[in-house]
Amino acid sequence: MSAAYPMSPSLVITSAEFIKAATQPSHFPVGTLPEVAFAGRSNVGKSSLINCLVQRRKLVRTSRIPGRTQTINFFCINGAWHFVDLPGYGFAKVPERVRAAWRPMVEAYLTARANLRGIVQIMDARHPPTADDLQLWIWLRDRRIPSIAVLTKVDKVPRSRRQAKRREAASNLGIEDGAIVLFSSETGEGREELLHHLARLIGLFSDSPESI
Repeated sequence: MSAAYPMSPSLVITSAEFIKAATQPSHFPVGTLPEVAFAGRSNVGKSSLINCLVQRRKLVRTSRIPGRTQTINFFCINGAWHFVDLPGYGFAKVPERVRAAWRPMVEAYLTARANLRGIVQIMDARHPPTADDLQLWIWLRDRRIPSIAVLTKVDKVPRSRRQAKRREAASNLGIEDGAIVLFSSETGEGREELLHHLARLIGLFSDSPESI
């Protein structure tokens, strides 16, 4: 996988706005705009990644308390598609009632939302994928939902160890290591690459694949 991707108008985000929060299908935005959803553990830096992609520091609220986001949040990008921020999963200190509500709420979105084009699953580059990460990845694979694996916080991993971390994650996920995007919200590393894959996933390129 090349580290450089040519930028084009289809990859440039010019506007991003919060649309609404939802907890059930009846609350989802109406219409047919294509959507890409972002999933990850409560403390993995999902909100920071989305803010980095759209170049807005506070579009998605970040919190030092993992598990604070308990709704499915929709953002309109370029007036043409949605980014969907799914509630974080797998943080033990989140109340049991909240963790119990995550699965049916998110599964209702993932299995029934016709607008959905794919998932960006975010994992921490410093550690192997957790049991929760693997469970979601396999669940998405079994249902043939296109998914992009992203290892975030790579700025906290020595450069000499990054490729090894990517190979380890790829082995656990059962994919080629080149299919994993290394990302840092602090430095912007991987932003251009991820935008390129998102454009293909949404269908902005004619050679849009089902997954990478």
